[in-house]
Amino acid sequence: MKLLIVFFMEFLTSHHLLGLVIGFATFLVIGFFHPIVIKAEYHLGTKCWWAFLLAGVALAAATLCVDNVLAASIMGVTAFSCFWSILELFQQQERVHKGWFPRNPRRHYPWDNKDNN
Repeated sequence: MKLLIVFFMEFLTSHHLLGLVIGFATFLVIGFFHPIVIKAEYHLGTKCWWAFLLAGVALAAATLCVDNVLAASIMGVTAFSCFWSILELFQQQERVHKGWFPRNPRRHYPWDNKDNN
């Protein structure tokens, strides 16, 4: 397995494809996190922000332990996507408040108290 990874990395670097692969992986990671943030806000609300923080810190720390440039790059991109998702989680709640996304009828939202007064 390690020989296959070495061959793959050698192929990518010798053909100058490593940057394209990292860029494509970044595109996939960002696209993967978009629906995760929407589903997390719908089902859990903003109280799950700490899970994104812990995942981001763990992945950022893991990048320091990996020698492979491709793996470290993908883990770093995923770590910072987790950090960015914390902000997006709170912005998603605002989008729900504006009516741009569906509201979970089983959840209590911060603006519910203001509407009753």
